[in-house]
Amino acid sequence: MDKNLQKHIDNGEMLPLMEEFYTIQGEGFYTGKAAYFIRVGGCDVGCHWCDVKESWNANLHPATSTLKIVENVKKYANTVVITGGEPLMWNMDYITKNLKKENIKIHIETSGAYPLTGIWDWICLSPKKTKLPLKDIYHKANELKIIVYNKNDFKFAEEQAKKVNENCELFLQPEWSNREKMTPQIVNYVMQNPKWKISLQTHKYLNIP
Repeated sequence: MDKNLQKHIDNGEMLPLMEEFYTIQGEGFYTGKAAYFIRVGGCDVGCHWCDVKESWNANLHPATSTLKIVENVKKYANTVVITGGEPLMWNMDYITKNLKKENIKIHIETSGAYPLTGIWDWICLSPKKTKLPLKDIYHKANELKIIVYNKNDFKFAEEQAKKVNENCELFLQPEWSNREKMTPQIVNYVMQNPKWKISLQTHKYLNIP
């Protein structure tokens, strides 16, 4: 890679952009809210049920000017969600600083497996067994979202919940391909353990991006 290009990427002035779009937040605490989504390429966490595996290889996604992305956000929304892939593989300081200048609320969805960079209004931490979060992010998370693929994930959820701060919102979300089996189990679990809430991928039910 060109050294100058690499420098811009290292500084966060360019990011491997997979896609960007204006839509409705489909899951978690802000379900139903209009937001501009920025999906950054690159991920080595490797969830077998990931529904955006095409995001894993950052080299497939063009290095895009961060300021251009910010300009696109301004056209549509006052809230942005930065997701991936795993967005914290990249330096988020530059993009969040420039979004803040525009008074835009900034959310991130992350596995927490990489050091936290950037300025955030909302941190959704979604830990994965294959590559656990770093210690520092637990007390900063506003939302803990555990994807439930099988019954063993309830134990994992409780282990992770012990690590976050007391004000963190706790969500259990059925993995989409196994939702018919796991949703009834999640319903029962939440009724028995009401500190948890249910998150659904409502955008898939509504057939929106």
